[in-house]
Amino acid sequence: MAAPMSLLVEFGGGAELLFDGVKKHQVTLPCQPEPWDIRNLLKWIKQNLLKERPELFIQGDTVRPGILVLVNDADWELMGELDYKLQDQDNVVFISTLHGG
Repeated sequence: MAAPMSLLVEFGGGAELLFDGVKKHQVTLPCQPEPWDIRNLLKWIKQNLLKERPELFIQGDTVRPGILVLVNDADWELMGELDYKLQDQDNVVFISTLHGG
């Protein structure tokens, strides 16, 4: 059983507008049978933090193209992307690189 976990989740580059304009969220993930990974975190964010227009943030079970994901200041592509197993006190940052004209 995975213990509850505390994370700092941040949104930037305009992505924060989908979250009531709040850039930093200190979140506590609940206990669950399997370890928390980014895939599960995205589902949790969609259900608990995302306020509007989920299609601008989520596509299928991942972030939509144009959203950069950093885990503890490292590109998530180096960390295993959706399969990265989150650790207590991790810092996960989502930055939109899409800018409307």
